[in-house]
Amino acid sequence: MNLVKRHHSNGFPAVMDEFFKDWNGGSQLNHRAIPPVNVFETERGFSVELIAPGLKKEDFAIEVNNGLLTISTEVKTESATQEEGKFTRREFVLNAFKRTFTLPETVEEEGISAAYTDGVLKLALPKKEEALPKAKRAIEIS
Repeated sequence: MNLVKRHHSNGFPAVMDEFFKDWNGGSQLNHRAIPPVNVFETERGFSVELIAPGLKKEDFAIEVNNGLLTISTEVKTESATQEEGKFTRREFVLNAFKRTFTLPETVEEEGISAAYTDGVLKLALPKKEEALPKAKRAIEIS
């Protein structure tokens, strides 16, 4: 597995870049583009959005293993067209991709959830309790 170094000129913090590294840049079959991903952080966790229209939620495989989040799909379709005469043409189409991200240590892996709506796969990655911001407290002077 090769590590692909990406340079962002939009000011996205380098530390976040390190946490959410994309290994191999995903894989491509049929020279199709890899679905773009948005990753953003809130106080309570991270959110990952992947745009993949035309799929069903059953088409996705999402796994977490040893601090790596992998999102993949493989959809095989088959179409047959009958032309004039006795000639039949069959076409097999395989649409697949695989994206793997390194998770920050602050993510609670058991709490990760996903939903697929209107062509967008959304994953919620909650932070561990110890990583959440602490409430302010007043300190008395003795």
